[in-house]
Amino acid sequence: MKLVTKTGDQGFTSLVGGERTAKYNERVEAYGTVDELSAVLGCCLALGLPEPWGKELENIQRDLFLAAADLASEKPGKDGETYLKEENFERLEKQLEPHLLALPAQHCFILNGGSPVGAHLHLARTVCRRAERRVAVLGAEEQRAESGAGCPGEVCPAATVYPIVLKYLNRLSDYLFAAARLVNRLNGCPEKEV
Repeated sequence: MKLVTKTGDQGFTSLVGGERTAKYNERVEAYGTVDELSAVLGCCLALGLPEPWGKELENIQRDLFLAAADLASEKPGKDGETYLKEENFERLEKQLEPHLLALPAQHCFILNGGSPVGAHLHLARTVCRRAERRVAVLGAEEQRAESGAGCPGEVCPAATVYPIVLKYLNRLSDYLFAAARLVNRLNGCPEKEV
């Protein structure tokens, strides 16, 4: 695969399946933000994480690659098949559960930060939330376009277009918040409350 193709020099890119679209398209923004999230997770991994987080984050990066492929496809595959599956979501939930049990109760907001890896996990959580918003906008725009006349009250059910991706990103932000708090505790960085 060639690194430099020059096919995007005029501000267009190809979706899965070959369709060309503008680089400012909501679809490109959505899968680009998911890719950015994966890159931030790569920074977390490069800083060094104790297990189980290292292996878990690598699995999450692989899942995000699948989510980006779904978003880069004009429509889900035949019979509504997606690359990201329910089993990916279920694995993420199973990974999250013990982390939640290990955390002390939270009674207020906390400042992002702590150790370098903890701060990067907080950054990853915020990028994850942005990715979730971008996917929701994409879903709403597609629902609006498909309905022709728009959605009632101009609010469209984005979750009907990319339900597994939205659900996964929503749970992933919880996972990243828990991971940031636990990693900071392990590194002796007390939480700063707001």
